[in-house]
Amino acid sequence: MRVSKTKPVARALDASGLLPGALGLLAVPMKSQSGSQHMEATIRADRNVTTLVNILNVEPDNQEALVAALKEGIEAFFSKMPGFISSCVLTGENDRQVISYSQWRSNGAIDAFRQHPSFKPYIQPIAALLKGEAISITCGVAFVHAS
Repeated sequence: MRVSKTKPVARALDASGLLPGALGLLAVPMKSQSGSQHMEATIRADRNVTTLVNILNVEPDNQEALVAALKEGIEAFFSKMPGFISSCVLTGENDRQVISYSQWRSNGAIDAFRQHPSFKPYIQPIAALLKGEAISITCGVAFVHAS
């Protein structure tokens, strides 16, 4: 499994004057490419898929607002980017973390998303809600077991 701390996020946010490493994703129902058929997000082991995991720290009073900002950004912008497959958000039971998980067709698709002109307006309200630096990791899914 390939796991690496992603530096382009920090560079992109440094260049835009925002917190380093502050990239988030969201859990939204997927639609088929035509937009007509509802689909479920699935964790899948596939060498042709890049997985992006973000761990975002937040004050408990801001967790709900962070999830709402992620949801809005994903529905309006993120999910429309080329190479996007699916995204989901997990909330820590202690109300201090939000973990986002998304799958993309390639690292290049993630890089293109981060360099898109709409990225800065998307990430600003998210960065404002964070406490400290986010952790962003790209990886491959090595194993999945479902029953």
